[in-house]
Amino acid sequence: MSEIDIKVPNIGEFKDVEVIEVLVSEGQSIGKNDPLITIESDKSSVEIPSIYEGKVKYLKLKVGDKVSEGDFILILERTSNENKIKEDVKIEKQSETIVETKEATEQISITKNKVTNISSASPKARKFARELGVNINEVVGSEKDGRVVEDDIKKFVSLKSVNNNVIKEVKPSKIKNEYEHASFGKVEIKDIPRVKKLASTYLTNSWTTIPHVTNHDEADITEMESFRSSLTDIYTGEKIKITPLAFIIKAVVASLKKFPSFNSSIDEIESGKMTIKKYYHIGIAVDTPNGLMVPKIRDVNNKKISLISKELREVSELCRNLKIDKKELFGGSMTITSLGGIGGSFFTPIINYPEVAILGVGRSEKKQVFINGKFKIRTMLPISLSYDHRIIDGAEAARFNNDLKENLGKNFAYKLAV
Repeated sequence: MSEIDIKVPNIGEFKDVEVIEVLVSEGQSIGKNDPLITIESDKSSVEIPSIYEGKVKYLKLKVGDKVSEGDFILILERTSNENKIKEDVKIEKQSETIVETKEATEQISITKNKVTNISSASPKARKFARELGVNINEVVGSEKDGRVVEDDIKKFVSLKSVNNNVIKEVKPSKIKNEYEHASFGKVEIKDIPRVKKLASTYLTNSWTTIPHVTNHDEADITEMESFRSSLTDIYTGEKIKITPLAFIIKAVVASLKKFPSFNSSIDEIESGKMTIKKYYHIGIAVDTPNGLMVPKIRDVNNKKISLISKELREVSELCRNLKIDKKELFGGSMTITSLGGIGGSFFTPIINYPEVAILGVGRSEKKQVFINGKFKIRTMLPISLSYDHRIIDGAEAARFNNDLKENLGKNFAYKLAV
């Protein structure tokens, strides 16, 4: 039994570079040429292999450390029989009666990965995995001896990224801050609201799995606003206050009926199937002190404008008081997020998974619009339609926007109200 110090060898231009991966752990048996650490410079990354077999007695480095040639990596405990590890693996293989077939070769690769707890991969593949936030040791390689390539990582992400609408295996990669925030002045540490922490998982899932495209346009709502302002109670003569959002909800449903692919979901793109919903439940993004919540207004197609406006007030209040039933945040057709009450015009809203589209609404404003050879003052509403490009193409999105503008335009407001 003997001990030997394993040091960083001559690594050429790599000087004072960062350790980005530690591929072994204390007590682990390693073989000759097994990778120990991965280092990275501004130009590339390199694995440092072991030149001996043995067991890791003491690990001297951790991720984030800076190393140069001659720096200690670990202390290796060597036995008199350097082939012991290979023999152990050989015995394990024999005990499993693995025959020399393609299937057996794949099994041996998997067994080897379990024994060493590391995956064989090039620095390029490892870097690709880190950028996606994937633990490469969980990826089964398809190449010789179980070596992992980029295609294996892509397959792993596509199969494992979404499970029950929650990201589990794939997590966003983290960038280490060079300095503490407090190094530059006073700071205050506060808890992130629970609603925002819960929403972050769904937002990350949506942004990383759905190819978003956003179409921006303006709808002329001059007549709609005139009609809305004229609404009065037939008994008291008092004005009826109905939010513009209620009209927008009805207009969206009218367009969903013409374009059913917008009222769909894709649970697994690989299956080649999509779910077309026959109900019309519209999600409304509600700004609360605890974070954004998206309750649903159910069966909008069967409700009048006045009832929709009333339900909007009710669900918004329930959300602000954190009394909304959890189930009411799921099962939507499409979501509308409106910044009209706050300000702003166009933006790029993130799709509320598993829906395939979301409509962003800005603040309306009066503009000079050239109509029939003359400039006229019109009330224009900015709209931003984000959609899942896997199922909706740009032409269809443009047609949806055009139809929506007609629904909000002249002579249509009354039809939406009844």
